[in-house]
Amino acid sequence: MGYALLSGWLEGGLEPERILVQDPAPQPRIASELGAKGITAHAEVAALPEPPAVVLVAVKPQVMNHVLPQLARLLGPRSVVMSIAAGRRITGLAAHLPPGTAIVRAMPNTPASVGRGFTVAVGNAYATAGQREACDGLLRAVGDVTWVEDEGLMDAVTAVSGSGPAYVFHLAECLAEAGIAAGLAPQLAQQLARATVAGAGELLHRSHLDAAQLRGGVTSPGGTTAAALEVLMGQNGLADLMHNAVAAATRRSRELAK
Repeated sequence: MGYALLSGWLEGGLEPERILVQDPAPQPRIASELGAKGITAHAEVAALPEPPAVVLVAVKPQVMNHVLPQLARLLGPRSVVMSIAAGRRITGLAAHLPPGTAIVRAMPNTPASVGRGFTVAVGNAYATAGQREACDGLLRAVGDVTWVEDEGLMDAVTAVSGSGPAYVFHLAECLAEAGIAAGLAPQLAQQLARATVAGAGELLHRSHLDAAQLRGGVTSPGGTTAAALEVLMGQNGLADLMHNAVAAATRRSRELAK
C-alpha cells in the first residue's frame, strides 16, 4: 500500500528528491522499481537536514510500536505523521511520539495502485487545516478521500473498504469455481468471472443508479438471474455472510488497537 501511494505521488508530479523511504528489507521488485525512479530505500535514517513535512507510516500494526520511536527523533514541530495501519488508534500512536505531534489516521485500499482507491481519514486536535490539506492531497493522488470526525468509525471503515477488495476478489474466485462445476473449462470460467466482476464494478462506478437498482435491471421475473438470486438472497445467503464477515473484520480491527 505504501508503494501504491508513492507511485501515485510520483505520477502526480511530486519530485523524487523530496521523498525519503525507510525500509530495512524492501521486496526486490519494489527496491528495483524505486531505484528506477531515483529513490533509494534506506535501512535506517539517523538524521535529516530538516524535519519532514509529512511522514507516512505504512507498516504492519504489529510492528508499529517498534517503528514509531525511531521516527520520533526525526520530527519537527510542523511535521504531521500519517498512519495507514489497520486498527492502530491515534492515542496509541501518540504514546510513542513527542507530545503535541499532529497525527492523521487514514485507511486507503488496494485499488489505490490503479488510481481507484478510496480513503477515509481522521486527524487529531494538533493536526492543522494546512496539515490535513497536505495529507488530503497525497491521498487524493490515488483516489477519492473522505474525512470523518469520529475515529470510532475507522474500524468499520477498515472492515468495509480497507478489507473489501479481498471480498470482491474472493467473489471472483468463487464465481469461477462455480462455472467450472457447471461444466466450463477452467480458463474460460476464470476469464468470465474476472471480466464480469471488473465490468460490473466499472458499471457501478459510472452509473448514477444505486446497486439495488442495477441489480434489478439485470433481473427478469422468473429468469435465470432471479433463480440465482433466490439462493444468494435467501436465508443464510450473501447478506448474512457479508454481515458476519464485516463484523469479524471490525472486531479484529479493534483487537489490533490493544
